[in-house]
Parts: sequence; C-alpha cells; structure tokens
Amino acid sequence: MSGTFAPAPGRAPMRAVLRSQVRMELTLTARRGEAVVLAMGVPLLVLLGAGLTHATNVPGGDRLAFVVPGVLALTVMSTAFTGQAITTGYERSYGVLKRLGASPLTRPGLLFSKIAAVLGLIVVQLLVLAAVGVAVGWRPHFGQLLPAIGITVLATAAYSGLALLLASVLKPETTTAAATFIYVLMLAAGGIMFAAPNLGTAGWFILPLAAHAEALRQTLSHDAAVPGSIWLSLSLWTLVFVSAAARKFRWE
Repeated sequence: MSGTFAPAPGRAPMRAVLRSQVRMELTLTARRGEAVVLAMGVPLLVLLGAGLTHATNVPGGDRLAFVVPGVLALTVMSTAFTGQAITTGYERSYGVLKRLGASPLTRPGLLFSKIAAVLGLIVVQLLVLAAVGVAVGWRPHFGQLLPAIGITVLATAAYSGLALLLASVLKPETTTAAATFIYVLMLAAGGIMFAAPNLGTAGWFILPLAAHAEALRQTLSHDAAVPGSIWLSLSLWTLVFVSAAARKFRWE
C-alpha cells in the first residue's frame, strides 16, 4: 500500500558512524575549555620564557629557531598524549566507553575517531602558537612544510596510541599520574627549552618528543630534510603503540 511505513533496520555505513563520532569527540573537547587552555598555556609560557629571555641555554645563536619548533612539538604531546590519556581513562571509569561499545562503533573506529579529533584540535593550536612565534620574531621556512606536517601527523598517532594504551590498562588515577610523569620526563630530557645531552641517533628512538622537535627545527627553522632516523623512530613508535592500543583497548 502506497505511503505505508516500512521500517528498514540496519547498521549505518561505517563512514557515517566515524563522521558522527569524530564530531562528538570535537564537541566534547570544545566543552573542556580548561583542558584546551592548559594544553596551550604551558607551551606558550615555554615559548615566551625560553624564546625571549636568556633564562636557559640553547645551542646556536637564534633562540627562537630552536625554541619555537620545540614548543610546537610539545603542544602535540600535551594534547595527543597527556590530555587524551587522562580524558579517556575517566571516560572508561564513568561508563562512557561502555555505552559506546553497545553502538555500531568498533574499537578501531573509536581509536581512529579519537586520533582524528585530536589532530583537528592540534592543527588549531599549532597555527596559534606559530603565529605567536612569528609575532615575536621567529622566521620559519616553508620549503619543507609537507615533511613537517607528515612527521607531526605521525607523532600525533604515536602519542595517541600510547595514551589510549595507558587509559586501557590502568586505573584513571594511575593513568593521570603516569601520563603526567612521562610528560614531565619528556619535557626535561627532550631539549625543548634548553640544550639536552646529545644521545645521538639512539636518542630519537628513546625520546619521541626530542625526535619530533628536531624534525621541526630541521624543516621549519633550517629548511632541511627530516633525518631518516627520525622517520624510522616515530614510525616504530606509531606501529607499536597504535597496534598495542587496538589489541588492549577495553570498553570498561
């Protein structure tokens, strides 16, 4: 009969599911304004304090060429790792992830949505901080911009994988402590606001923040290519931790 309601239950296409989840992740992130401010506040203080004063020792004669790329890398870690680990840990504790587990969203789909949403937020943060850097005297080069973007996407995935892994296997309070400790350790040893001991190529594999910061210095400050060892180190970090997060991720 024409006009008769004929229900056709079925699962929505995965593309639509992922698009909806990414949008929700971005909305929830926007509502946590204090977390966004904190994720940018610390890097901004480092940029202005270390970049415009001589409170720390940096190699070379151009302080901003050293500090600003390091601050951009620090921002990526702040958002993709520290903030995401803490947020996801409490989402699991409060039962948010358990409810998502009853939806058509798969575990890989949730991981993809979280990484994509974080990447969108990072783009905005990096543009703001880069603009501040330019305003205070940093003069970036754009000849190697695409490799800089590529290495930043890779670093974002690596940090997100580690964050989601910690949030899956630890209690929220322990996740917060572990994420904060790793963040402080990376900040202290990563050569962001002062010259760190040169660990050579091995350092890129031990300290991903240092590897990312050096890649951005080479590309944006010196118009040089990203060293192959840095590509390899961040690729390994991404492969190991994203794979581990996909295997170990728990809805509750």
